Amino acid sequence: MRLIALNKPFGMICQFSPHEARPSLADCVSIPGVYPAGRLDADSEGLLLLTDDGALQARIAEPRHKLVKRYWAQVEGIPDNVALARLAQGVDLGDYVTKPARARLIDAPDTLWARNPPIRYRANLPTAWIELAIVEGKNRQVRRMTAAIGHPTLRLVRCAIGALDVFELNLAPGESCELDPRSPWA
Repeated sequence: MRLIALNKPFGMICQFSPHEARPSLADCVSIPGVYPAGRLDADSEGLLLLTDDGALQARIAEPRHKLVKRYWAQVEGIPDNVALARLAQGVDLGDYVTKPARARLIDAPDTLWARNPPIRYRANLPTAWIELAIVEGKNRQVRRMTAAIGHPTLRLVRCAIGALDVFELNLAPGESCELDPRSPWA
């Protein structure tokens, strides 16, 4: 059984097969037989776990296991307490209502790597950073949640899955390391 932590760069797709326009996981991870436990869309970056064990993959990715995923989202505008409370209570996205989340404003992270290309900059529109902790991780969920409260996401970084933190692992974008899958990391 293997467990790999990868700091997925912006623009990379979460598949090993080649893509005509984007880099794939094969550009960073050369260990055969491992697959993503959950996904990050190409526009998102940060911690991605890969494993060759189906039970471990399910424990990481399936919401019924309630493994917390923590994100930093740079959003347009500055959310007020009402907007943050909506995130915390769960947001109606039309096709489903999200489970309650932990949400709070944070200072711009000084430990965060530069993104290439950088986000668009508009002098007349301030931005803020939100830390969100969720247990679901449905398709583009965090982006849809912040948009639903009127603050679209400009940059999204998954910084932690369970007790694993990409910054504590000291992984730069595109770097990976092998972890002990039997350790009590979650």
